[in-house]
Amino acid sequence: MATLLYRLGRFSFRRRGRVAAVWLLLLVVLGLAAAAFHGPTGDKFAMPGTESQRALDALAKEFPQASGATGTIVVAAAQGRKLDPAAIAPVVKEAAGIPGVVAALDPFTSGAVSADGRYALVQVQFANALKDVTEAQREAYTKAGSSVAGLRVEHGGEVLNAAPEVGGSEGIGVVIAAVVLIVTFGSLVAAGMTLLNALIGVGAGMGGLFALSGVVELTSVTPVLALMLGLAVGIDYSLFITSRYRQFLAEGVAPEEAAGRAVGTAGSAVVFAGATVVIALAGLSVVGIPFLSVMGLAAAGTVAVAVLVALTLLPAFLSYAGARVLPRKQRTGTGESAGAGGRGFGYTWGRVVTRLRVPILLAGVLGLGALALPAQDLRLALPDAGTAAPGTPAREAYDLTSEGFGEGFNARLIAVVSAADPAATTAAAGEAAKLIQQTPGVLAVAPPQPNAAGTTALLTIIPKAGPTAAATEDAVHAIRAKVAKIGGAEIAVTGATAVGIDVSDKLADAMPVYLLLVVGLSVLLLMLVFRSILVPVKAALGFLLTVGSTFGITVAIFQEGHLADLLGVDVPGPLVSFLPILLIGILFGLAMDYEVFLVSRMREDYVHGDAPRQATINGMGHNARVVTAAALIMTAVFGGFVFMNDPIIKSMGFALAVGVLVDAFVVRMTLVPAVMSMLGRAAWWLPRALGRALPDLDVEGERLRHHLTTGAAESPERAGVM
Repeated sequence: MATLLYRLGRFSFRRRGRVAAVWLLLLVVLGLAAAAFHGPTGDKFAMPGTESQRALDALAKEFPQASGATGTIVVAAAQGRKLDPAAIAPVVKEAAGIPGVVAALDPFTSGAVSADGRYALVQVQFANALKDVTEAQREAYTKAGSSVAGLRVEHGGEVLNAAPEVGGSEGIGVVIAAVVLIVTFGSLVAAGMTLLNALIGVGAGMGGLFALSGVVELTSVTPVLALMLGLAVGIDYSLFITSRYRQFLAEGVAPEEAAGRAVGTAGSAVVFAGATVVIALAGLSVVGIPFLSVMGLAAAGTVAVAVLVALTLLPAFLSYAGARVLPRKQRTGTGESAGAGGRGFGYTWGRVVTRLRVPILLAGVLGLGALALPAQDLRLALPDAGTAAPGTPAREAYDLTSEGFGEGFNARLIAVVSAADPAATTAAAGEAAKLIQQTPGVLAVAPPQPNAAGTTALLTIIPKAGPTAAATEDAVHAIRAKVAKIGGAEIAVTGATAVGIDVSDKLADAMPVYLLLVVGLSVLLLMLVFRSILVPVKAALGFLLTVGSTFGITVAIFQEGHLADLLGVDVPGPLVSFLPILLIGILFGLAMDYEVFLVSRMREDYVHGDAPRQATINGMGHNARVVTAAALIMTAVFGGFVFMNDPIIKSMGFALAVGVLVDAFVVRMTLVPAVMSMLGRAAWWLPRALGRALPDLDVEGERLRHHLTTGAAESPERAGVM
């Protein structure tokens, strides 16, 4: 593989104009395709096979007028006053007049008035599903009732669900990444070229994703996740290759040859690292959850584009930059590279860790274990309006509803009762209403609402607690257990709250299986790369420490509320259902990045005759600087998303940033060299039979180096330094 990439690097360097033109043309084409075929994103987390989803499907068929998007307008009178039908009538009339609305229920008719008469809920039913509701309809909905004087009117419900906006706050991460690149390279040209290369890759990847959004339904989180990962890995992969190119230039290698060797060596590691991220993200498909599969594949596609850009477009940029990627002192011959002669920080840190390996190992493992303790209290849920940013319409409506009626009115459930004939439906619905009313955690059950044929009836259930409360989850499970005993009809519990509970349960069940799959995959892949048994096992155990401590820190802040104010977490609560499983997939790929870049150099020096301890120190000395820069860049990019108001994106950005910091600086750059020095030669042991069975991927470029040193490679042609 290294030899093939070596030739690709030289070709891209030599044909820089053509390569750059192809990528720029592709960027324009994908941008135009995105503009032409861009489709809407939504927040429908469908879960085929669950009870709540089966009920929604039946509802769409038997009760179509109740299957569209819904909204709730909350109306409140001034302190000490009561509402009356005449005051509410204009709000109901304006809501009913919105295009696409099939019904707006008068709260005095539906009984949705608080006990003190001060608050009322106007239920609004749209004909179309959420993804088909237009912005004009949403705007008209938010204005309904605004003309009525003397009343506070707030608008909520699923119809207001919108995609999170990516704005200036996320650019903070990019700015920090640029600063880190400038400090690392000591060259504006090298930093700017690396950043530009990554941005082109992200642009191409996002263009392709939005072009497909017209035929593939995306959740609102999917593009943000793809952007987050594309930026982070795009900058890091370009950083690794550029760093190796600069190293070869400093050694006196001609620019074209240096580009070929950089792509052949560092590029091989980039291919493997990118492949692990892609496989881990694409592996989310095995969980069997459609929206999670789309998220994983979309992010995987963006990462794959980042790898291709780093391997092809970056050498072309290096050709344009020439020796200007080096600091001025190195170009003039008055400076020396960082870490020369083993005096850099990486060498010093390597010596300290290998000398104090036992206490460092104990402190690291025990410390990460302690940080992981809060993870045992992990709770999962889909976010609700109660976690939305303060001041947003959804949050204002949620808080006003809770104030007037209690949080349970924000967690409405629907029991769908279906039978072959109206009589059976009526009997089953009546029996179900009695049983549900007696269930702990249930506040009220509304009378059955039959469809025109009388074969399906709806029971609206009001829990006592909020949508993500543990008591509400217990109530849903208890309701389902009770109504399952009713014969003669099929009864299913659904609604946004029930869907969230089902999604969380299924994801919680899938997480251990996926974690086992990822850990097994890491052992197999690293066994292929390093041709060792103990190195992959050590890497997998380190990954488990990273995941556990990251979960623990995230739970402590976002769920338990410790230091929540510092991150702008207004209402601590359960983590979003798909965060843990996404975190496992993404951190796995990133952890393997750092493992490969650090340990491959250790193996390289060991194979060439260094003692195991010295090889470990050399690996740290040569790669600590670039891994540090890469980790800081990833942390900055992910951390930039913490400033978003959307609770899902905020928690994802924080968890990924913390995970990268823990894995890079504690696990890979501290525990890994400690363990490697402790294992000694045993680290590289591989049974002969297994060694013959495993293919040699040549990730470190050993065959390429042999090819070059024996003169079999094509002779380098000196390109002029620009």
